[in-house]
Amino acid sequence: MKRSIKMNEQSMQAMEARIPELAGNAVRRAYYQALTTSGKVKEAVNGRLVETSADGSQRLIRTLRVPVAVVPGSKRVRVRAR
Repeated sequence: MKRSIKMNEQSMQAMEARIPELAGNAVRRAYYQALTTSGKVKEAVNGRLVETSADGSQRLIRTLRVPVAVVPGSKRVRVRAR
């Protein structure tokens, strides 16, 4: 049975400050694990969607659209083309 850990505001903020670092490490591990198991990874590089192989070679799949800047908290509605 685990003991409950009592946290104060300072310790909680210290743990929350590590979230970006932990997320970056998780993404890096997933990237290398995907390369190891399947030998290929699809990723966005400089506005292009490329397939990167374990040997380091890259194959262009397509060019990506320019990102749309969105103000935090605003709502966006997708308009379907007819």
